Amino acid sequence: MKISTILDKIDEHQLFVPAFQREYVWKRDDAKQLIDSLIKEYPTGTMLTWETASPPELKGPHKYSSSQGAVKLLLDGQQRITTLYMLIHGEIPSYYTAPEIMNDTRGLYVNVETLELSYYMKTKMENKPLWLNITEIFKRNVRAKDVVRGLEALGETVDRDRDDLIDDNFTAIHNILDREFPEQTIPVKANIREAIDIFYKVNASGVALTDAELALAQISGYWPEARDLFKAKLSKLKADGYVFKLDFLVYVLLGCLYHQGSEMKKLHDSENREPLIAAWKQLDGQILDYVVNVLRSKAFVDHTHEINSIYALVTIIVYCFDKGGAHLSEAEINKVVKWFYYSQIRARYVSQLPQKLDRDLRTLQESSSPFDDLLQVIADERRLEVTPEEMEGRAIGHPLFSMMRWYLKSRGAVCLTTGVTLRQNMGEKYQLELDHIFPYSRLKTAGYGKGNRVKYALAQEFTNRAILTQVANRKKSAAPAVSYLTSVVENFPKSLKLQCIPEDTELWQLEKYESFLATRRKMLATELNRFLEGITLTEETETPISIEELIADGESDELEFKSTLRWDLREGKLNKKLEEVILKTVAAFANSDGGTLLVGVDDAGNILGLDNDYTSLGDADKDKFEMHLRNLIANAYGKSFAATKVKIRFPQVNGLEICQVDTQEASEPLILATTDKSGQKVEKFFVRNGNASHEMPMSQMNSYMKGRFTS
Repeated sequence: MKISTILDKIDEHQLFVPAFQREYVWKRDDAKQLIDSLIKEYPTGTMLTWETASPPELKGPHKYSSSQGAVKLLLDGQQRITTLYMLIHGEIPSYYTAPEIMNDTRGLYVNVETLELSYYMKTKMENKPLWLNITEIFKRNVRAKDVVRGLEALGETVDRDRDDLIDDNFTAIHNILDREFPEQTIPVKANIREAIDIFYKVNASGVALTDAELALAQISGYWPEARDLFKAKLSKLKADGYVFKLDFLVYVLLGCLYHQGSEMKKLHDSENREPLIAAWKQLDGQILDYVVNVLRSKAFVDHTHEINSIYALVTIIVYCFDKGGAHLSEAEINKVVKWFYYSQIRARYVSQLPQKLDRDLRTLQESSSPFDDLLQVIADERRLEVTPEEMEGRAIGHPLFSMMRWYLKSRGAVCLTTGVTLRQNMGEKYQLELDHIFPYSRLKTAGYGKGNRVKYALAQEFTNRAILTQVANRKKSAAPAVSYLTSVVENFPKSLKLQCIPEDTELWQLEKYESFLATRRKMLATELNRFLEGITLTEETETPISIEELIADGESDELEFKSTLRWDLREGKLNKKLEEVILKTVAAFANSDGGTLLVGVDDAGNILGLDNDYTSLGDADKDKFEMHLRNLIANAYGKSFAATKVKIRFPQVNGLEICQVDTQEASEPLILATTDKSGQKVEKFFVRNGNASHEMPMSQMNSYMKGRFTS
């Protein structure tokens, strides 16, 4: 299909982009390379379309009507087509709005003599007739003869060969409109799942989409509203200073449902729809906002711009989700904050993100003190102690700079110029700024310029930075450090100490610059270590109960033991009726106040382990055991309940694995469908009564449900 025809079909509402497509993410360099390839008649790829009379939700304001019949959807090639639309028409296509364009690739200029491509640079292009906005050429608002006249007006000679070259280059640019994009079309008979599967295969063979983006495409296929719901939430968080992309939410959802960060394909199955909707309801309604508030109020993180890796938040969000959205205790918050800080300064998620999330989310699932164990993982890989040496020559991009900023805000540090506290809700604009204490202009004259790489690094070191409010930074001059700091002390005597800036006036002299840095490094290292170590020092009285102590306390209204899941110890064989006993206990906990079921522990508290159950499942391990148990619960009570109200972990006791099933109280009654002795199907309602699960008589159910399930 010709490029001009493609663009016409977009304008005529004959070619659409499905909502499950990712946003426009191409950058200016991508646009330049595309136009360069088209001018040179190089291959530029194909486009994949799907012709359908039952399209999924579409990007943009247009709503499909059955009266339109079959329409074409652009599945692959959207980035290229969108780029061409903007460069040729100079406008954003109707399926996007301006805020959705992450990088505006319009405004590309071309030298019509050399065909060099570049975005506008005043010194290079102003009053240069050869440099033209390529959109003006496509629109035929300028002609080759106009360029020639412009050159001649400047006194340049344009001979026939030069005239012909410019004219030929104009023609080469115009001919882009007639270039063909080879089109592959998925036929009308394909359904949406088949179309998305093909879309996935096409993208999986290249580098067009990440695993998270491909998973989101699949989710959008079976849950069309998902993308808009996610974008609406991200917009609200952005207005509050927390900026995320859609793939972040995909990692969050994968973590909530599967405690994994790598197996994105698990989200491709449409059976995830109800669990995802249920999980999103909790995330959107409470958990995401709660985590943001915790980070802002307890960790002093006012903006994601300060965060080295936002994916640490996935672990925190999943932890809160596992707890059913309940607010964390002060001790839990302190442990979360401490781990978060170390995850940032030791770059926990900067590399091998999926694999590290796998490990950390599994720890959440299995550990009774997850953030203690997660911190130990970091300690095993990296030193926790902050040293002065690791600050040397490090600029503001280093993770320790963010840690310094959070620490300064925690101790009530103020702007050196205005005295205004650094602790405020900055929102999207992020109004805190940085400035050199020793001005770079003066350091440069003292030999700390770019000509000396080591000295230049010292000039840019973050220990030579003060944190100021935006207004103050606009007014601060390049005065010598000694003059500036003297005035700061006069106006706000405690402000230097609050920002860990040496108060020894001798160190403020330019010739003492490196001594100033060395002193501040030591001050910061000492203070940061004291601060980090002190976050959890008062928590000894709130240590969670161990699994051994839990078992020793014996069964209760919130704790029950079961020897096996499905292995009959008396008969020495498989007995699937025992699985109903497990389901009965889960329902009883859910219909009451929640509770914990331990499988692999007998009534007396003896540890039996899970080997018999593993054997009955075909030499399984804990992963297969968990999958089987979750399927049982999901089939009995729904996938939403299984995903959001049940947490399964496998602690070890005396060297044996047992299964711990934590069930939260349900928001609606759980009914167990089973068969009686005569083979008739019956429904039963169970609740906890003391240390056992009992079926509630029909005569009592109505009043109990009214009191228990108020919603």
